[in-house]
Amino acid sequence: MLAASTTTRLLGRANTWLRDKRICVNMSSTTGKRLRVLVDMDGVLADFEGGFLKKYQAKYPDDPWISLEDRRGFWVSSQYGRLRSDLCQKAMSIWQSKDFFMELEPLPGGVEAVKEMAVMENTDVFICTSPIKHFKHCPYEKYAWVEKHFGFNFLDQVILTRDKTVVSGDVLIDDKPDILGVEPKPTWEHILFDACHNKHVELGPTQRRLMSWSDDWRSILDSKRQQKTAPPQSSSQCHSRGGR
Repeated sequence: MLAASTTTRLLGRANTWLRDKRICVNMSSTTGKRLRVLVDMDGVLADFEGGFLKKYQAKYPDDPWISLEDRRGFWVSSQYGRLRSDLCQKAMSIWQSKDFFMELEPLPGGVEAVKEMAVMENTDVFICTSPIKHFKHCPYEKYAWVEKHFGFNFLDQVILTRDKTVVSGDVLIDDKPDILGVEPKPTWEHILFDACHNKHVELGPTQRRLMSWSDDWRSILDSKRQQKTAPPQSSSQCHSRGGR
């Protein structure tokens, strides 16, 4: 359990968080040589699926459950609801409960990867995560989880938003296959982080998947950095190619 001083310290950062969030959201695009990387939290850094299944089985030992191998679709509650109608609400009660987000285990290599990104030259990294609408515990616990695994100073690099399309960046690493919002063309490239629920999803020819944090995430950042620093095509080249 976090001490009372930690609780006060986390809640006291609200003004700083709102100021930083406005800066990140209002920029129409990332500029210059700096690379902005957005990293999702649940299912990318924190083991949401494993944590859910463990607590679900403990709370409802006599009810049917879905193995991680059989998970299909991003929404856990929807798949449980199809299994039996009352299981939808039971599933939601797990992540709405106190300490669920706080006690999620880190996915292997994720914390280390983000810490490495944070010290890379010309690189800004943010944890960009969507809190659930049942907000009694979730927002605070997400901040507490970050402080536990990344340290207090990293709280400045947390963005909580229900719509990630309005946040500007070059790369978004996220396990949700379809990220929709008010912005039809987000500035970031969505890198699909492999998860039990999205293994069956077929990507388009230009889309990329990160199989795990042991996969070569550095090459993805390098390719985006090269795109940012590449000289623009001259108008004559564009006209020549367009005339073919």
